[in-house]
Amino acid sequence: MMNSFRASFKRDDSKVKALEWSSSKGKDSKESILDIDDAPINRCSKQHEKTYQEWFACADSDGDGRITGNDATKFFGMANLSRQDLKQVWAIADSKRQGFLGFREFVTAMQLISLAQAGHAVTTDLSTTGVELENLEPPTMEGLDALLAKKPGSKHDSDGSPPKQSTNWFQSSKSTKISLTSVTSIVDGLKRLYTKKLKPLEVTYRFNDFVSPVLASSDFDCKPMVMLLGQYSTGKTTFIKHMLKSSYPGAHIGPEPTTDRFVVVMNGPDERSIPGNTVAVQADMPFSGLTTFGTAFLSKFECSQMPHPLLEHFTFVDTPGVLSGEKQRTQRSYDFTGVTSWFAAKCDLILLLFDPHKLDISDEFKRVISSLRGHDDKIRVVLNKADQVDTQQLMRVYGALMWSLGKVLNTPEVMRVYIGSFNDKPINEDAYDGPIGRELFEKEQEDLMNDLKDIPKKACDRRINEFVKRARAAKIHAYIISHLKKEMPSMMGKAKVQQRLIDNLADEFLKVQREFHLPAGDFPNVDQFKEILSGYNIDRFERLKPKMIQSVDDMLGYDIPDLLKSFRNPYD
Repeated sequence: MMNSFRASFKRDDSKVKALEWSSSKGKDSKESILDIDDAPINRCSKQHEKTYQEWFACADSDGDGRITGNDATKFFGMANLSRQDLKQVWAIADSKRQGFLGFREFVTAMQLISLAQAGHAVTTDLSTTGVELENLEPPTMEGLDALLAKKPGSKHDSDGSPPKQSTNWFQSSKSTKISLTSVTSIVDGLKRLYTKKLKPLEVTYRFNDFVSPVLASSDFDCKPMVMLLGQYSTGKTTFIKHMLKSSYPGAHIGPEPTTDRFVVVMNGPDERSIPGNTVAVQADMPFSGLTTFGTAFLSKFECSQMPHPLLEHFTFVDTPGVLSGEKQRTQRSYDFTGVTSWFAAKCDLILLLFDPHKLDISDEFKRVISSLRGHDDKIRVVLNKADQVDTQQLMRVYGALMWSLGKVLNTPEVMRVYIGSFNDKPINEDAYDGPIGRELFEKEQEDLMNDLKDIPKKACDRRINEFVKRARAAKIHAYIISHLKKEMPSMMGKAKVQQRLIDNLADEFLKVQREFHLPAGDFPNVDQFKEILSGYNIDRFERLKPKMIQSVDDMLGYDIPDLLKSFRNPYD
């Protein structure tokens, strides 16, 4: 648990061990309270690391710094372990389900094989083995020495690290068939499918103007993102500081509205802040789509970089406080709701922060929450600063928050609310006097931490999910645009018919839904679509091209399932 918890509450040793996620380092350390690793182990001595680098180069048949399933079956077979053991080795090493092993994951696999050869069970819980992992000897691989002798040279860089993968996936090609032999990961396969099958549909029917900008390579390769939303002084910036155990460059915390801009907190070689206009034009960052919101927004956007182990796994998005009361009548210089919706589509987790003294949901906050429609599976509600009220008050506050959320979310399901106090101050012990209050407080925070720890592991699955969601949205958009084009007259009265179509857009949506048997919930917001559509000449839209639709259907029905099948556990 958090350091402050250990200082404030006295518990038995077994409970401390069960809840201890925080760093054992000092207060000034930049270690996070979350202990996230690519794999359960992979610590090894320098001598063994050099050995594993040679083995990695030998196993890597394509020389792209990745061990695919085919590579693994050939190389791991030298260990003479059972298929079930090797299946478990791959499942643990490839915890992110990327369909390949990088060097760190390969080291983990080798150490697991070594333990299995010594008679230990292959499991993520290795604390019972009693083996010192750093000095664990490499496994015995039958026939490896002869194979290494035949290898003409190392495929590693001079510094001993595996070569970087090529990102040249966006070249045009006349071939329409997607060859899975040319990709070495699920993400690479998605890039190729997007470029050859989905992107042409999006460009033809102007999906980028209405819904979402065209994706670049960086959108597929970026780290998972966590966005924090809430009114001012609900603890968004403090939450990030608490997770990192240090302030990020440019952070400002206070009781007044302090964060006046969108700040992306990501890993970098040094501590610095990068202005929004500069960030938006960098090809290696997934923020080029923000240019559509104009200079007014980009002046309120920046990237804060710092070297930190937690930021190697995901990126935080700090947002300005949502306005309430008289303040929300002051117009922002950019589309705040549109920006939050754009980030929501990119993020893997969205945290809505409340505090016990700000439970009302303002008009602007209601619009923001409504803009998150379609991303319900990403949303988590956090009742922060919960130690500022006692147990009885907390019960009433919780009920009031659920009532407020119920009126905004318009769903019969009850949303999960996590209770905690994410700051570095000592917990108010008097507020939680008694074992029930303390236990509740600890378990709630533990559940939220587990959610955050799962983000890197689920990142690949999330990308597949978002890709399929985007493909379906692009199909529906193509049906809508082509239907509106079909309704336009060929000669006279075009302006009058266009205005009629815009005014009765909800009815036109219904016609498209019935004609193509589409689910009503997948259609875009009518009012937003109207606003964008009014700036276009419908007569210049494209008619329906069945071949393009069929290509996307084939991608969803065959290509993506084949891609996932090709990169599943090779021992399944």
